[in-house]
Amino acid sequence: MSGSTGWSSSGGGTPGVIPLRPLLLGEILEGAVTTLRRHAGVVFGSSAVVALISAVIYFGADLWVFDATEPAPVIDTEAPPEEQLEQAMAQLQDSLPQFGALALITLITQTFLSGLLTIVVGKAVLGHAIGVREAWEELRPRLPSLLGVTLVVTAAVMVGSLLFIVPGIWLYGLLSLATPALVLERGRLSDALRRSVTLVRGSWWRVFGVLVAGLLITYVVSYLIQLPFGIAIDPAAFERGYTPEELLLREVGSAVARTVTVPFLSVVTALLYIDQRMRREGLADELARASRMK
Repeated sequence: MSGSTGWSSSGGGTPGVIPLRPLLLGEILEGAVTTLRRHAGVVFGSSAVVALISAVIYFGADLWVFDATEPAPVIDTEAPPEEQLEQAMAQLQDSLPQFGALALITLITQTFLSGLLTIVVGKAVLGHAIGVREAWEELRPRLPSLLGVTLVVTAAVMVGSLLFIVPGIWLYGLLSLATPALVLERGRLSDALRRSVTLVRGSWWRVFGVLVAGLLITYVVSYLIQLPFGIAIDPAAFERGYTPEELLLREVGSAVARTVTVPFLSVVTALLYIDQRMRREGLADELARASRMK
């Protein structure tokens, strides 16, 4: 979809979860909450399934691969500095495979969920409902490209972060709209990356600020959800090794938190993409016309 440059101050009303005009930060966040509430079945249903699958994989990995039931290695604070450095490097080397495996699991599951929820948002702004099966049928042909976009963006941000952090942050904001661009415009991987750069250019600080606000909210909510589960686990478990029951409790808490927070951030990103298009391309009028179509 494309439109003329600029936007109409009159807007196109509010047929769905947001007004069809350029949005304020509060309206994007409120629109995300409204989307979660109005489409709770498909949003939290799909999110819960993904979170449960992830939790089972994480639990199995902790129990049988990473051996989290064993005491965690500690650095001898009384050893010479050179020996402490060697111990720290050994711990880092041992933990890298764990982080890599968990990152891969997260990447695959969250890519699927973000794509699915982006389709839900595309319908929600028009005031239309969509079921999980219908959303899946629409997403399925784009899954390979969507995974490719996620891999490229993740790699770019990681490499940029290794270069004194700032380039990674800059790339994170610049490429943040690639996923909704790919899903909603049905383009190719390269097209989605270019579209994100085009939509963010000149508005980087605003886009980054909205994303940070969404991240802060998800962090606080996730912390509050996981807090009761953490209290139930012995604080000494990290040093002595977790029991299977403690590992299970930890993963249940994480799964509940992800079920709530991951959809919120995905919806905020999709709404931010739509907002940028309304600001730059006059998308509001096209959305208003589409909202009146059955």
